[in-house]
Amino acid sequence: MGILPRNRGGEGGIVVDMLSERATMMRGSVQKSQSITDNMVSILGSFDHRLSALETAMRPTQIRTHAIRKAHENIDRTLKAADVILSQFDLSRQAEAKILKGPHEDLESYLEAIEQLRNNIRFFNNNKSFKSSDGVLNNANSLLAKAISKLEDEFKQLLSSYSKPVEPERLFECLPTSMRPSTGSPGDQDSSSKNHLPSSHGEHNHGTDDTVYTPPALIPPRILPLLHDLSQQMVQAGHQQQLVKIYREVRFPVLEESLRKLGVEKLSKDDVQKMQWEVLEFKIGNWIHYMRIAVKLLFAAERKVCDQMFEGFEQIKDQCFADVTTGSVAMLLSFGDAIAKSKRSPEKLFVLLDMYEIMRELHTEIELLFRGKSCNEIRESAFGLSKRLAQTAQETFRDFEEAVEKDATKTAVSDGTVHPLTSYVINYVKFLFDYQSTLKQLFQEFENGDSNSQLAAVTMRIMQALQTNLDGKSKQYKDPSLTNLFLMNNIHYMVRSVRRSEAKDLLGDDWVQRHRRVVQQHANQYKRIAWAKILQCLSIQGLTSSGGSNSMGVDGQNSSGVSRALVKERLKTFNIQFEDLHQRQSQWTVPDTELRESLRLAVAEVLLPAYRSFIKRFGLMVESGKNPQKYIRYSAEDLERMLGEFFEGKTLNEPKR
Repeated sequence: MGILPRNRGGEGGIVVDMLSERATMMRGSVQKSQSITDNMVSILGSFDHRLSALETAMRPTQIRTHAIRKAHENIDRTLKAADVILSQFDLSRQAEAKILKGPHEDLESYLEAIEQLRNNIRFFNNNKSFKSSDGVLNNANSLLAKAISKLEDEFKQLLSSYSKPVEPERLFECLPTSMRPSTGSPGDQDSSSKNHLPSSHGEHNHGTDDTVYTPPALIPPRILPLLHDLSQQMVQAGHQQQLVKIYREVRFPVLEESLRKLGVEKLSKDDVQKMQWEVLEFKIGNWIHYMRIAVKLLFAAERKVCDQMFEGFEQIKDQCFADVTTGSVAMLLSFGDAIAKSKRSPEKLFVLLDMYEIMRELHTEIELLFRGKSCNEIRESAFGLSKRLAQTAQETFRDFEEAVEKDATKTAVSDGTVHPLTSYVINYVKFLFDYQSTLKQLFQEFENGDSNSQLAAVTMRIMQALQTNLDGKSKQYKDPSLTNLFLMNNIHYMVRSVRRSEAKDLLGDDWVQRHRRVVQQHANQYKRIAWAKILQCLSIQGLTSSGGSNSMGVDGQNSSGVSRALVKERLKTFNIQFEDLHQRQSQWTVPDTELRESLRLAVAEVLLPAYRSFIKRFGLMVESGKNPQKYIRYSAEDLERMLGEFFEGKTLNEPKR
């Protein structure tokens, strides 16, 4: 800074002095401030020294305080852990008390105690650092084993208490009303089995889709949840095999006893082979009912029990169901198998079809009930029986066709009526048509194609086989007119039976019309052969010469040259032949009323006009002589009445109209 110029007067000196004083004051202040600062630094340094000393003195106390705090935290944690452990011990003692008491009085508390025991085991397994953990775990595991053992006993006792055989009457109440036996049970030997034979067939196909079956409750609904809880505990304990074993041991004999009470028997193939047909027939009818009741009611009910009791354990469900039912199913199927493998005969075809039909009806239920790997063998056995029954039925069908054609029975029908073979075969075919849907299904088992065409072809072959056989049997007659009457009767029976049955739709109008013409041909042949000779007696041929009148000459001839002796001879021969025809053919039989009247009328339309004409033309020649009644024995009315006695032999085997 520049130096101010001095004032020449007094004012300048004053200013300088003032500034000088101020500078002196400021210097003094600075010096004083420096002194204070130095003093403060000295004081603060002394204070810092003291604080460091104090901190050094306090450090042990701080360390002890931290240790004490840590110790308190550890003690607190330990006390809390000890409290948890003590509570686990307390809960374990409570569980032990309940378990030692057993499950019978309070099953729910018992199951809770087992669950608590499991929790304790899990706890000590996760806290094995405790010195007492091993001992506690050993004790808990031992107690749990005892608990599960008691649980098994309780499961077995509870299951046994509520497992009772089902009485037949209770099973019948579960059936649809139309299928309940009116009196007795299917197992009673005095009761009637359902119709399943050709002679009384017509109720074989009850198993429609809309038929409702109500399986019985084998275990009370209130007990099943308890059994489910028990089984669940056993599974969790790893006792699946014990569970399955107990269920099998309890339920297996109960199911078998239910079937035994119903009437199911253990029959071997040898037993079946030794039975008389009537007895076997009865047992087959019962077997069909047993199969339906067993599958739709008993097995269905057993499956429901398994599904509810072992819910959540699919493999155990199937295993228990398979173990319990396998013996009963085998017992039922073995009888069916014995029938399928027994000696074939025509009368067995219908029972084979009935048996095949029930197996087809039950196919869906069997597939549903016996699902799962454990039931594979049972399921395949049932389906295998269906195949064997179908195979045997088809083979029996072929046997029947061959037997019809080759039938060599010597049963004679001397009156020319319908042969027993004809009525048997036709009835057989008619009953086959009651099984149309079953037969079509059976054909599909082995062949592809139109099942209607297959059934029609089989039916036509049987009809043709019958005709072939009848042609052979007709040759046994010495009288060719009776041969034709026999064929007329039998083929007419076939035609009429077909027209009045479902076979008509299958064989068609062409078959019917063709065979009606055959009937008419045999009727015409009969008339021609049986009445040709007698009509010769009434012919004018050989009696008259050309021209002339009917006036008599002296030599017993009329003006046309007809000899009285020849006329008498003709009338005498006529009488003998007619009486012979009447005697024989009144013993012959035309069982069908319409056909019989038609045949009589056809004969009368030829015979009576010829007889009237002959008598009218030559009767006077005889009446004017001696003993005219010896030659003219019958009026036309007498002949008509006697014709009404023709074909009136026994009318056995006449089909119902």
